Parts: sequence; C-alpha cells; structure tokens
Amino acid sequence: PHLHHSHHRIHQFDKPIPTTTTIVHCEGSSNTMSSEANSVPLAAEVSSESTLSIENDKDEELEASKKRKLASDASTSPSSSSTEYCHKVGEADSEADSEADKLAQMTSACQTILKCIGEDPDREGLLKTPERWAKALLFMTSGYSLGPEQVINDAVFSADSHKEIVVVKNIDIHSMCEHHMLPFTGVIHVGYIPNGKIIGLSKIARIADVFSRRLQVQERLTREIVDALEEAIQPMGVGVVIESSHFCMVMRGVQKVGAKTV
Repeated sequence: PHLHHSHHRIHQFDKPIPTTTTIVHCEGSSNTMSSEANSVPLAAEVSSESTLSIENDKDEELEASKKRKLASDASTSPSSSSTEYCHKVGEADSEADSEADKLAQMTSACQTILKCIGEDPDREGLLKTPERWAKALLFMTSGYSLGPEQVINDAVFSADSHKEIVVVKNIDIHSMCEHHMLPFTGVIHVGYIPNGKIIGLSKIARIADVFSRRLQVQERLTREIVDALEEAIQPMGVGVVIESSHFCMVMRGVQKVGAKTV
C-alpha cells in the first residue's frame, strides 16, 4: 500500500486542534482507510480545502495505478511481440532482394554456430559452408512460401462415372522434425474415393511436398495432406499413411536405426 499523509486542522467548538490523518490507498481497490493520531468527536468537520487535497491525491494514485496496469498488459500481450518473419506461410516474398537478405542473415548465423561448436569458419573446407547450408535449408523449407492451391493449378477434373478407390503408393518425402531440426524421411501412400471429381496424380505428390518441406511432426503432416485433398475434390473418403524414419531418434537419443513410424 502507498501511504499519503495530509496535515490539516479540525475545528471543534471554534477551537483549532492540530491532528494528523493517514490515508491508505490499496492497489486496485477504491477502499480508503483512515486513522487519526488524536481522537476527535464525530461532529468534527474537516476543512473543505484539506478534503479536496486528499481527493486529488486519491485520484492521482488511481490514475497512476491504471497506467501501470496498462503498461504491464502491453508488455505481456502476444500482439506486442517484436518477432519478425521473412514471410508468412503460403505467401511468396514481396521484395526482389529478400532472398539475398535471408541468405545473408542465415550465413552469418551459421558462421556463429560453427564458432560455437569449436570450428574455424575461415578454414578452407568451411569457407563456403555457411552459404551452402543457408541455401539448402531454404530449399528444405520452401513449402512455407507455397500453398496446395498453387501446386494443384486447376488440375481437378469431372469424373462422375468413376467410383472406385484411387491409390498412389510410395511417394518419397523428406521433411524436418520441428523439435530438433533433423530430417525424417520415408514414403506416403494416398488413397481416395472420388465423388464426381478426380485430381491429377502428380498433384498428390506435389501436395505432399508442399507440407513436408516445412518443419513438421509426422502426425500433423498426415492430417494436412488429408485436409488439402478434401478441400480440393470433396471425395467420399480419403486415407493417408506415412512410413518414415526419424533421425532425431537414429542419430541421437535412443539411437534406434531400424525404427519406423507409421
């Protein structure tokens, strides 16, 4: 609590009696407690000038409390984050030189990483490694600048007579685990039952590439491919199975080379 002391005079029976009143303001509350150093009868009248001073102090403190709360809310609000992204998911870069800017930032970051692990980024074998790594990572995450509608490219056709299941098996995928940024690779099997529409077979593979070339978990990758096909052709049913090996549990951790996730 914040204490404010206001010194004033209380008049009783036309005789001034000096006294001190302590006003206690509680944060976030309009309650005010007062205690007097000298006991005075209830009939005592506080001068209007002193009362106005006390009220002003209370108003100023409440206003200051509101400002502190607003500042605190702003600092913890997600919308106040200063994080900047190179581009939004599904949107291409708007500036021609943005690719060069990203390469420069990522190259610099890789040089720092090399130093942190005890390497010399200036030695012959590593001179161009940071730039190569930056280009490779941009390719492996190129799905962020694409959406399924861009790769389907209107390759959806009417096929009212076809009601049998369509299956595309063993589509290679290469993605990166979002938890460790290590690769996971494998194959995808996709099947759907048409409901008046079919999609170009190569577009199924391209949809898989769009979502696999992002930081992923296998569970979400499976769901995203299903959702993209449902939105594109509204089939009677669609199924997606992914079989993959995760290097985050092969090269590190439990180190189980033969383990497959389905």
